[in-house]
Amino acid sequence: METYLYEQFLEVLGKEKISKSESELYRHSRDESSHPYVEPDFVYFPEGVEDIVKVLKIANEHKIPVTPYGAGSGLEGQAIPIHKGISMNFDNMKKIIEFYPEDLMITVEPGITRLQLNEFINKHGLYFPIDPGADASIGGMIANNASGTTAVRYGSMRDQILDLEVVLANGTVIHTGSKAKKSSSGYNLNGIMAGSEGTLGVITKATLKLHGIPEKVLAARCTFNTPGECAEAAQAVLSCGIQVLRMELVDAESIKQVNSYGGYAFPEEHSLFFEFAGTPNIVEEEASVVEELMKEFGCSNWERANTPKDRADLWKARHELAYSYKHIKGKASTGADACVPISKLAEMVVFGRTLLEESGLIGGVFGHVGDGNFHTMVMYDPNDPVEKAKAKYTDDQIAMKAIELGGSCTGEHGVGVGKMKYQLKEHGEAVELMKSIKLLFDPNGILNPGKIFI
Repeated sequence: METYLYEQFLEVLGKEKISKSESELYRHSRDESSHPYVEPDFVYFPEGVEDIVKVLKIANEHKIPVTPYGAGSGLEGQAIPIHKGISMNFDNMKKIIEFYPEDLMITVEPGITRLQLNEFINKHGLYFPIDPGADASIGGMIANNASGTTAVRYGSMRDQILDLEVVLANGTVIHTGSKAKKSSSGYNLNGIMAGSEGTLGVITKATLKLHGIPEKVLAARCTFNTPGECAEAAQAVLSCGIQVLRMELVDAESIKQVNSYGGYAFPEEHSLFFEFAGTPNIVEEEASVVEELMKEFGCSNWERANTPKDRADLWKARHELAYSYKHIKGKASTGADACVPISKLAEMVVFGRTLLEESGLIGGVFGHVGDGNFHTMVMYDPNDPVEKAKAKYTDDQIAMKAIELGGSCTGEHGVGVGKMKYQLKEHGEAVELMKSIKLLFDPNGILNPGKIFI
């Protein structure tokens, strides 16, 4: 960035809101992915919508890239400023603007994280259910249309949005919805912004749906001989109309890895994890029905847990899975994030497990099988081109297979840098329409450039 432009930003935005420290530039050069790091020219910490309007007006005039940065927990490089410019951090925008417990809604700034949000609303008997695993920021979760383990019941972030305040590239402030629970008025701009990965506008406020805390929660786990059997059993649960809160698959290799990492003694077999929530009578009935159904499918090691501690112990294998792989010294990680129709899930899970075995690399298959979304974790030596190529090949094949089966190359991690190459295959001619929308919202291409589209 030219010196005179940087000085202009300092004058207009204030020195106290801008950082060029080595530590901040490094922090904002990366996310949790393995994509190459790129440092921004500087990091900006806005404190409100007015600050964001100011920075975007100058950036748009001089065509300077602006990349929003939430918690940095993304897995596809969305927050990496690959064309440098400005990294916009929302640490100073974590306010709760309005809270309507009687309407089951809340308006917040984008920097607040899901755990901070729940800490505030839980004491009112309410909770925000979307759980991507990491303590991601609400703005980042919206930008990437995050979901996670509870998606089988609650859907994704897109399903929780009532209204967004968004600043467009030229500094114009718009609202995308209202406080009404439904509307047939106009285009669904909430849906367009959710999953746009910061390429269409900067989210400054979000009005979200809230949900009552379930009266009772019960967890259970069982094992099967093959990952395909796990997927078939999961499909049967959904076909019965049982509204499970969570339904997760973890393959045997991953259970072994978790046991080694944490010193546990979980049965080292392909496993299904369940969580049921609601009134006590309904929860007990649903758990009993699923137990009987799983045994009809030939499960072993059925175990259930009622207390919070027992549930936490039972879920450890799932919660610590990623960390158990990533602690392996000298290895980098990559993985697929495919989502397919439920009827194709067993085929995809078997396909993914077979690819991993053929590669000879350490890795596992796991995921939110209740909504057809599953992941692979592949570990490789970043200094070994053969291992790196095998890991990449595995990811590519899973993404292409999912698309061929009528699914998507990404169920929740987003496109970012890593999945741009699959967009034409998945969306066909609609990609050109998406590019036209991007051009309409951001004609100078300053908002998170180099993401989603090649």
